[in-house]
Amino acid sequence: MTEYWRLSAIKAVELLKSGAVTPLDLIDDALARIEAVNPKVNAVVTLCADRARDHARRLMAKPVAQRGMLAGLPIGVKELNDVAGVRTTYGSPIFADNVPEKSDIMVERLESNGAIVLGMTNSPEFGAGGNTFNEVHGETYNPWNVKLNAGGSSGGSAVALAAGEVWLATGSDLGGSLRTPAAFCSVVGLRPSPGRVPSGPGELRFDTLAVDGPMARNVADTALFLDAMAGWHVDIPVSFPAPSEPFLTTTQKKLKPGRVAYYLDPAALPIEAGVKSICRAAIEKLAAAGIAFEEASPDFSGVGNAFQTLRAVDYATTMRPLLNKHRDKLKAEVIWNAEKGLGLSAEEIGKAHLRRSRLYADMVAFFKDYDLLVLPAAPILPRDIKERWPREINGEALDNYVEWLKLAALITMTSCPTLSLPCGFSPDGRPMGLMIVGRPRGEAELLSHAALFEDILGLKDAVPIDPKG
Repeated sequence: MTEYWRLSAIKAVELLKSGAVTPLDLIDDALARIEAVNPKVNAVVTLCADRARDHARRLMAKPVAQRGMLAGLPIGVKELNDVAGVRTTYGSPIFADNVPEKSDIMVERLESNGAIVLGMTNSPEFGAGGNTFNEVHGETYNPWNVKLNAGGSSGGSAVALAAGEVWLATGSDLGGSLRTPAAFCSVVGLRPSPGRVPSGPGELRFDTLAVDGPMARNVADTALFLDAMAGWHVDIPVSFPAPSEPFLTTTQKKLKPGRVAYYLDPAALPIEAGVKSICRAAIEKLAAAGIAFEEASPDFSGVGNAFQTLRAVDYATTMRPLLNKHRDKLKAEVIWNAEKGLGLSAEEIGKAHLRRSRLYADMVAFFKDYDLLVLPAAPILPRDIKERWPREINGEALDNYVEWLKLAALITMTSCPTLSLPCGFSPDGRPMGLMIVGRPRGEAELLSHAALFEDILGLKDAVPIDPKG
């Protein structure tokens, strides 16, 4: 077999550990696939083939048992995370020639666990926005229809997975940046609990809104990837140890949840009828297989606005130096978000923190009655690639680029782990996913339940695909 790119990550790692293939074999296979399909989708924007081969040879000099849990599997890294010696632009002209000397904590951990970085995947400028494009690398196209966008900001990673360019890819998530592209590309994305995956370190070491996490083609591969990146790190004060039982082990048990709450209209947010139709059909299929669903939801009123406030505070904190020095090179949405933060009052910020605190208490109480909460993963289906951000949903005007992200933001504010699981397609072939929310720090059970859902829904083998349209 020469088309190793079709394999799951778990199967590829099994072949690596058995000696049936080498890391160099998989690097060559992935590079050939990237050469064939990347011109159509623009997902992998910087390759580091020589660096990858050097890493592979160092691994191959060790006994197989010492090569780490990924054993030499090539991966993609979102271009918001530094990789030593590899051009990393963050999608910004300001950093067009940036080559970090040191890798991000998450990248270091992945490489120590046997991952080989093959290339960087595209992201909008500084991860801002729900569509993946920037002035450095251009647009990333949805492989299900290359006239459509792939979501953002982890669009490059989602597309690279769906198109078979890599077996695993990293993502990050503040307002759905990992979940939305997973839904738009029919792959799996996990937003873990804050602190589960240490990364950076950036200037906001106590940040619990933005997280990094795993993306893959199926739930089990996602669990394997989480095992390779999770754990405590001294430089990240909110980080905590990995569980004693690997996530993959728990996931493969495919535990059946007890009571599952679902809600298709959270906080009266506008959500397209087509999205709700796909999600409702998936829930009905799961219910027919014996999963007990009830329509219920915590109180999310005011949470979306509180999120916008706290997000703006983070932008004002991190972007002010660039705003002062490189305003002419920043995209309008980044400038708007930073200036919104700079104009906030102490009272507005305090109220946002209180709303988030009360929401967390509500979630703890909610999960005493339910094992999971299920929502649509995004409020819209993939749209035209040229739309920077949705100006309306269901005829309701949106006055800024963060408004359409409020659905994902509701769950960001809970600090609960959440997984975007492929759940179906519109009549014209546009993918959508379910957002499955678990208990605080409950990634193991969440992944296990999601693996069962994945089997019932029957979409696990829908990717990889050749780009369409």
